[in-house]
Amino acid sequence: MDYSEYGPLANLIGIWKGDTGMDVAPESDGTEQNPYYETLVCEAAGDVKNAESQQLWIVRYHQVVCRKSNDEVFHDQVGYWLWDPAEKQVIQSLTIPRALCVLAAGKALTTTEGATQIDVSASLDDPHWNILQSPFMAKNAKTLSYRHSITVKDDSLLYKESTLLDIYGREFDHTDGNTLHRVT
Repeated sequence: MDYSEYGPLANLIGIWKGDTGMDVAPESDGTEQNPYYETLVCEAAGDVKNAESQQLWIVRYHQVVCRKSNDEVFHDQVGYWLWDPAEKQVIQSLTIPRALCVLAAGKALTTTEGATQIDVSASLDDPHWNILQSPFMAKNAKTLSYRHSITVKDDSLLYKESTLLDIYGREFDHTDGNTLHRVT
């Protein structure tokens, strides 16, 4: 199927699985590391026009992450990747069931190795690409910034994510990363 209208997002479309993930998370007395596996489903969702002038191409996704130690889901995320061809901009909107939403943006490029690299970010300081969180989260585990980088080449997808948190009386760089392989 031809997904050329989706620009750099075309390479994301498919079902991806990976089992080499590492979650580095804060604990009240230090740091916890959790090896994980996951499934990421990315589906072409068509296009949309905003105010009759901005055309966006949409990829809907669902990410489910499980701890290797007990097979329990510890992260479930839904969202959209959007391609704005006029601005050559990639946008990510996501929601996780901790009463947190992120609207991030950035650029995509083709590397010298022929891979597609997408980098987006958001922060509480940015008036457009921002983070919305419940009063409880803002008080107890405030997200200050978000950075997400994806590199896709053929049927391999590598991502690195960093979420700067204000938690347990300190700032903590909560990181996740995994290599996934397209299964369909």
